[in-house]
Amino acid sequence: MSFSAKSGALLISRAPRCWWRRRLQQPTCAAAGPAWSYFGGSRPRPILDMSYSRHFLDFQGSSIPSSMKKLVVTKLSQNFREAVTLRQDSPVPLPGDGDLLVRNRFVGINASDINYSAGRYDASVKPPFDIGFEGVGDVVALGLSASADYTVGQAVAYLKAGSFAEYTVVPAKQAVPLPSVKPEFLTLMVSGATAYISLKELGELSEGKKVLVTAAAGGTGQFAVQLAKKAECHVIGTCSSDEKGGFLKSIGCDRTINYKTENVESVLRKDYPEGVDVVYESVGGKMFDLALNSLATKGRLIVIGFIAGYQNPTGLQPIKAELLPAKLLKKSASIRGFFLNHYLSEYKMALKHLLKMCERGDLVCEVDFGDMSPEGKFTGLESVFRAVDYMYMGKNIGKIVVELPHSVNSKL
Repeated sequence: MSFSAKSGALLISRAPRCWWRRRLQQPTCAAAGPAWSYFGGSRPRPILDMSYSRHFLDFQGSSIPSSMKKLVVTKLSQNFREAVTLRQDSPVPLPGDGDLLVRNRFVGINASDINYSAGRYDASVKPPFDIGFEGVGDVVALGLSASADYTVGQAVAYLKAGSFAEYTVVPAKQAVPLPSVKPEFLTLMVSGATAYISLKELGELSEGKKVLVTAAAGGTGQFAVQLAKKAECHVIGTCSSDEKGGFLKSIGCDRTINYKTENVESVLRKDYPEGVDVVYESVGGKMFDLALNSLATKGRLIVIGFIAGYQNPTGLQPIKAELLPAKLLKKSASIRGFFLNHYLSEYKMALKHLLKMCERGDLVCEVDFGDMSPEGKFTGLESVFRAVDYMYMGKNIGKIVVELPHSVNSKL
């Protein structure tokens, strides 16, 4: 197993200084001639390798194994445990010329993982297919073109299907360089970016506006609360426990509503009789109806999800839609949907800004590893199933993250 000569993906080993190619069983050393001429173009920049090319060819005792664990959708279902299978011996993928091979250290759990396993995003895709949207890890191998911007050992994050695996091939153009491998950076890839772009493009936030965030203590809700506060808005957040309410207050939420102990509709009618200007809604069903009825004149309801329905066969919870046109007209109100894939042109700019805020300490990036779950911390791909269950039980505070520990023989 090595890099493809056809794709031009290379690694350089320091001692001896040799070029490795897939079709050669033995290395062609530098003394034998200009190996880069086989691929055309000028001499490539040397790649910092630290012997990983040798390991990649010879898996005996290597840090890059010949096979890996990964999760695969083998049956379309909204029941994640029925849909997804853990495969123990999948081949480690090879990076192409413009790709990185990333050793995943942390992967993120999203409510939409079960939408993906149910085949709701692309009806043309049939099982088996890979799953998982985002990861953070180290570059352990890379193609020749990718070496212009990345080196082995570099920390990166990415947004790409197939992250629920020990190794993932990521196009270098889609990778995000990081100062270090930290789970906090993972919270920004989907959750932070969704909150940032949706509020920027659709929220029209300004000082004094009243913003209601549903599921406010979740992975994306935590960022909606903080970004709205930074826009000098008055923020109301719904949650399911006093512990979550305490977290929301710690990140600046002005009014928390525990829907398990308080009647959200009554609280909003009493404390905000003129309604709220913006609703950041991710729950659906009855919460959607309540949020719609709570809009102020010219209010805006941003739908970024409807998690209450994802586990249903249809993926939806019923709403009282028959009066929707009249309600919007009466208040000159609007409803806007937001799906991150439709705003990828804004993605890199948003992520750059969020990363700076995170590094400066201007943004709380709360991570939930499931330490308080019955079976403990989410460690290893096996625990992804538990992590998804944990999310749908409404237990998490912040972004749910699964750690993929190093193997015993790993040198990374």
